[in-house]
Amino acid sequence: MSTTQIISVINQKGGVGKTTTVINLAAGLAFQNKKILVIDLDPQGNATTGLGVSNSENSDETIYGVLNGRKKIDEVIKKTQFQNMELISSNVDLSGLELETAGDSRRAFILKEQLMAYLNDFGDKYEYVLIDCPPSLSLLTVMALVTSHSLVVPLQTEFFALEGLTQLMKTIDRIKLNLNPELKIEGILLTMYDKRNSLSALVEEDVRGHFGKKVYKTVIPRNVRISEAPSHGKPVLIYDTSCVGSVAYIGLAKEVIFNQ
Repeated sequence: MSTTQIISVINQKGGVGKTTTVINLAAGLAFQNKKILVIDLDPQGNATTGLGVSNSENSDETIYGVLNGRKKIDEVIKKTQFQNMELISSNVDLSGLELETAGDSRRAFILKEQLMAYLNDFGDKYEYVLIDCPPSLSLLTVMALVTSHSLVVPLQTEFFALEGLTQLMKTIDRIKLNLNPELKIEGILLTMYDKRNSLSALVEEDVRGHFGKKVYKTVIPRNVRISEAPSHGKPVLIYDTSCVGSVAYIGLAKEVIFNQ
């Protein structure tokens, strides 16, 4: 029986730091000597390029090849240039999956079945699987929710931060009721925090008031090094190990480990 923790990083709103969180949480956990598999489930493939891997390759060598039945998980895992971290990449062809599987009544379970089969065979290979979800409540997101043990929800500290969470919570509740009763929220992560801006502090107070201990103590600041790192195909923890963004993501990784 595998003890691997499967965590999806999810928010249907774009631009909240979701992919950035996947890349840097993976790096932070890898820095703590945890073995990590990142699954890029977003057709934009930003987690793929952010980890220094091309997203313009043969589609069969990506997560799309697994979900359309042409490949097994172990055939598409790629090494990254970073220790303790491997990747299943994505590209734009993944966006056609919803139409292609329209007649499959079990399609929400494809990812879970494939991943569980792999982990049952190679159960001790990874301590964590991190899934980067697309910025929508689509079939791909449902697949991730069905597969995961828990969720990390990045939340930008801006005016309408809590509004988008309501829809997401309803979706999570429906998935728990019908498809995955074990699913829980690992934590809510405040991102793009600007301590010079009083709005960030107000949003933080509001979110902590609503969700209490579900909100991570770690807050991810606005930091130019975090923004620059993906263009170099590296997590910020490797691009600039001492910047405030790197320090924050190391703190987040330690919280995630502590919470298990």
